[in-house]
Amino acid sequence: MIPNRRRRRAFTLVEFLVAAGLAGIILVAVLSLAFFSARSFAALTNYVDLDNISRNTLDHMLREIRQADALTYYSTNTLTFQHTDPASGSPFTVSYVYSPTGRTLTRIQGSMRNTMLRECDFLRFSIFQRNPLPGTWDQYPTATVDTCKLVQLSWVCSRTILGARVNTESVQSAKVIIRKK
Repeated sequence: MIPNRRRRRAFTLVEFLVAAGLAGIILVAVLSLAFFSARSFAALTNYVDLDNISRNTLDHMLREIRQADALTYYSTNTLTFQHTDPASGSPFTVSYVYSPTGRTLTRIQGSMRNTMLRECDFLRFSIFQRNPLPGTWDQYPTATVDTCKLVQLSWVCSRTILGARVNTESVQSAKVIIRKK
């Protein structure tokens, strides 16, 4: 009777190996799910942050471009606008400059420089006349700043998570009419 009691009280080697194997498989499944979830939450957080920054920048630029007196300089990565201070009536300029190497969009007014966007992979400014092309929603492109009435802004910003680009891209595009012109 004593040998039967001992055999009933403990695991056999086979039972122990099966239990350890199942525990290992369950542990690997739980850890991979946790890693995937953490990476997904990080990607979502990055996307929301990029989108908020892009939208705030776009809102600020739209407000400022609409209130500009005129566009004084244009290139595909630089815009300069002439403004008039409502309080004093004195003129001032505001420039938006994109640096492809630094991946930044900077607002310059006098000696003040404010970086509005970081991690910007692509940015392009385009200028147009106000009248639309017949049968389309597009406007006539303009060659000079004197005939510019509409400015198009387009950019793409992205970030990496753990060294890899993971669907954390924010795209913004808008057409803005200079109201005072």
